[in-house]
Amino acid sequence: MTKKLLQDRVRERPLLGDGAMGTQLMLAGLEQGNCGEAWNLTHPERVLAIQKRYAEAGAECIITNTFGGSRIMLNRHGEANQVVEINKAGVAITRQAFGDRDGYVLGDIGPFGGLLEPYGDFTEAQVRSAFEEQATALVDAGADAIIIETQTSLEELLIGIESAQKAGAKCIIGSMAYDVTLDGSTFRTMMGVEPERAAEFMEEHGAHIVALNCGTGMDMERARTAVERYKSITSLPVMVQPNAGKPRLVNMKVVYDETPEQMVKGLMPLLKAGANIVGSCCGSTPDHIRAFRRVMDKFLESSARNRTEFQHEN
Repeated sequence: MTKKLLQDRVRERPLLGDGAMGTQLMLAGLEQGNCGEAWNLTHPERVLAIQKRYAEAGAECIITNTFGGSRIMLNRHGEANQVVEINKAGVAITRQAFGDRDGYVLGDIGPFGGLLEPYGDFTEAQVRSAFEEQATALVDAGADAIIIETQTSLEELLIGIESAQKAGAKCIIGSMAYDVTLDGSTFRTMMGVEPERAAEFMEEHGAHIVALNCGTGMDMERARTAVERYKSITSLPVMVQPNAGKPRLVNMKVVYDETPEQMVKGLMPLLKAGANIVGSCCGSTPDHIRAFRRVMDKFLESSARNRTEFQHEN
């Protein structure tokens, strides 16, 4: 049986995403500043162990370990000659993590880590070439969707969307990183992009799902507001991945202070606001996702019960 496209599946019921990868890799032994994406080739068993824990916790969408998998990013670690191998291995590991579960593999394209001309040193052609190469490797390896994530500018986001389209991606997710303003009144990206503008832009350019992840101060309550602001502009499905609280420096290590029990309190309002995929970002763990699974299952049971009662009454 042909698998449903992710953008169609999430219109039937919300799906559960995964949690952080970077902080989990560090717990598994990755040293600060080293290339976590290269572990897809050098330590695949460690990457697989992390993603299996997310799958076993109930995640239905898992993002590949390819956030910094573009040629530009890998070149900084001397790994640029292994772009295709690293990205293809990332997809294969994530698929393996699901085992016999019917999950969705989201091929991850993160920022290229610089600024485009005239503000920075990179040309549009360089970034486009890097994103096209990465997107093609992810799609060819069988990713169910491409997620262009942690984006702050519409220019870079567009290059990512067009690269995924050229690669033949069946589902394209655009995910912005918003920061809460100093006065706490609103949030926008580092480059000043508001959620309404981002949603309008993504729909206009052919993305299938609008999303947010990471960002300073973007907790569960802010994520709920973002869902509402997205949905005021677009009918596209919405994905959210807030951080596990705010980062603090403890013994020279960054830690996030929101426990699974604290974070999950914000999940039901998010689901009621209409979020179609909910995961978590920096600092979150398989335990956070396990707590999400329990609440999401209650939400789905309640929704099914309400539907049945409505049908009986009508």
